[in-house]
Amino acid sequence: MPYSAASDPLPVADSGQPGAAEADPAAIGRRVRALREARGISLSALARQAGVGKATLSGLENGLRNPTLETLYAITAHLGVPLAAVLSEATSEPTVRGAAVSATLLEVFEDSEVTYELYRMRVAPGPGQLSPAHQAGVTEHVTVFTGALRAGPVDAPLTATAGGHLRWTSDVPHMYAAVGDEEVTASLLLRYPRQ
Repeated sequence: MPYSAASDPLPVADSGQPGAAEADPAAIGRRVRALREARGISLSALARQAGVGKATLSGLENGLRNPTLETLYAITAHLGVPLAAVLSEATSEPTVRGAAVSATLLEVFEDSEVTYELYRMRVAPGPGQLSPAHQAGVTEHVTVFTGALRAGPVDAPLTATAGGHLRWTSDVPHMYAAVGDEEVTASLLLRYPRQ
């Protein structure tokens, strides 16, 4: 089922603080549950399809767990929606964190055929991050501002330094890693075609 903000009238959660730095786990959980139920998918089936423990998904839906970026990507890919569909309003700039990546949602753009999500991204030096595949046809576009980044499909990662740009189709497992000891700052644009 293609995603449209208009077709999923979910409650919009606000942290109560403009510019809040973290996404609201309770709001994310409510949105995940509402999207799952709207699609007629059981909790067990979604957990199995996304490769997430049933207890983890249940805790997320009940607002008891603060989900990682990797977990949210796995779940939203199997629900067929962009990550922004489960985050707080774009104006509150929610941030989600993974093993190495911190991504702050800046804006969501929609047109008749595509949804775009724009993030401010930081990649910490040290071990990288593996992200699960998104739904078919999703592409990622990264512009590096500082540091050096290795990112892209796990079997063919790309590298860019400050001022460089990377692009790949992310419907396969992909990775992000800072090259060297400097934190990477970058913009990340995800392009989700409507099916």
